[in-house]
Amino acid sequence: MEDSAIRRQYENEVQEIDLIELAGVIWHRIWLVILGLVLGAVLFYEGTKLLITPQYEATSTIYIFSKTTSITSLADLQLGSQLAEDFEIIATTRDVVERVIKDLELDTTYEEIVKQITVTNPQSSHMLKITVKDPDPKTAADISNALSDELREQIADIMNTDKPSTVQRAVVPTKQASPNVLKNTVIGAALGVVIVAGILIVRHLMDDTIKTSDDVRKYLNVDTLAEVPYVKSQARPAEKKKRRSKRRDR
Repeated sequence: MEDSAIRRQYENEVQEIDLIELAGVIWHRIWLVILGLVLGAVLFYEGTKLLITPQYEATSTIYIFSKTTSITSLADLQLGSQLAEDFEIIATTRDVVERVIKDLELDTTYEEIVKQITVTNPQSSHMLKITVKDPDPKTAADISNALSDELREQIADIMNTDKPSTVQRAVVPTKQASPNVLKNTVIGAALGVVIVAGILIVRHLMDDTIKTSDDVRKYLNVDTLAEVPYVKSQARPAEKKKRRSKRRDR
């Protein structure tokens, strides 16, 4: 029991020393970490600006019941919620979307435009939100409003009643919905730090050369009796003498 406790304590100490050592490796090369942070942030910022097309979102909202519809019972309310889910699916059917394409004279296909459309039923209410994403803000608003009008026509035909009420018309957005430049820049900076720190740690772990007396004690399990310091000022004259002797031999 005592041996196992001592072994665990020793392993914990070794692990703590290793973590401190790795932290020291990163700290001694902190300028490289900062450089990685800056480069990562710049690359992701410029990449987001130059390579990703900005997208704008416009949303219109309709109420699936018309002004003349009266809801008198809980069953009617439940039916309204179920119908909202049904119309959520109908909004992106080929017939509805292709009519919008024809009305707006869009140079696109059903498969392309349906990817830009998102129809939601907020909190199981009786309302439908029709959100359209497009690189052109005006086109996004036009498609959303046209799709809303076409869906109101479909709902009136299916329910054999007046057109549902419009809660909100889509307006031309002034701010882009995506990409998030700040978020991508922060991700790039963090990724740059991780990559540089990872490279420094891997290089340190793969370096098995002995540099200090602590390395001798750690890897060879022996104590050092003495250390001979390497002085550059003394080494240079010796190197010069060797070079001179080589030249004379030639």
